[in-house]
Amino acid sequence: MSKIDIKPDSQGKVRDMYDLGDKLLVVATDRISAFDYVLPDEIPYKGRVLNQLSVFWFELLDGIVENHLISADVADLPEKFKPYSDYLEGRFMLVRKCQMFPIECIVRGYLTGSGLKEYQKSQTVCGLPLPAGLVNSSKIPETIFTPSTKADLGDHDENIDFETAAKLCGTEEAEKLRDLTIQIYTKAAEHAKSKGIIIADTKLEFGQIDGKIILADEVLTPDSSRFWAADLYKEGEEQASFDKQFVRNWLNANWDRTGEPPHMPADIIEKTSEKYIAAYETITGKAFQR
Repeated sequence: MSKIDIKPDSQGKVRDMYDLGDKLLVVATDRISAFDYVLPDEIPYKGRVLNQLSVFWFELLDGIVENHLISADVADLPEKFKPYSDYLEGRFMLVRKCQMFPIECIVRGYLTGSGLKEYQKSQTVCGLPLPAGLVNSSKIPETIFTPSTKADLGDHDENIDFETAAKLCGTEEAEKLRDLTIQIYTKAAEHAKSKGIIIADTKLEFGQIDGKIILADEVLTPDSSRFWAADLYKEGEEQASFDKQFVRNWLNANWDRTGEPPHMPADIIEKTSEKYIAAYETITGKAFQR
């Protein structure tokens, strides 16, 4: 069985959500998005990679912050979803409902992407001043927290300063989110580096349950992070990556961002799938079960 024919209660760019009352069933599909568009082609195994890698990180990071995961075991699927066990295995999580914070918690350890473009113009990233002399892919001397808004589907996230994040979340909560984001990144980056991957940056989401901050959504995946091959890292250049940047690069070369995004060639789809699987296997040390 390749799909599930129960209509989701809500959909994100790449996830389908089913409301189970006091919890949610979150299904990671093989859809892929870039530049705030859902692309017309799916990436084989992508949803399972994102889901299983998130489960790995939830377990590794549990000593820093609680998370919303209840189970990712098909034995715990509600009865009406059990007929779809073959499809859902490896790509779903049963999670606790959270009151989500209205910001994306972004942390940057290296200078790349939109941060590099801003730095080249003003020597800042999201308004934060950085030392002179940094270049493409430079390690930032001190990890920085650069939150953004959380846009609705079809809209664009916007970078915000800490003061704006404090207005949206409350000052005390924003400080906790900043500190947790940096702690999570630091521990994850140390683990990944020991496995041969540099985490250049990542985006996290948090919620609250009974006033306690909870790590939620996906965590440190190729969709939400930049993963670079540590053995090929060279400051001043574009890096060999295991993430969605490969797709963004193809789109930049083949699409002017007007109208709907184009279909990707089969070799780009296959190589993207291979990169996601390589990220999972390298970080977890486990073989990915196709």
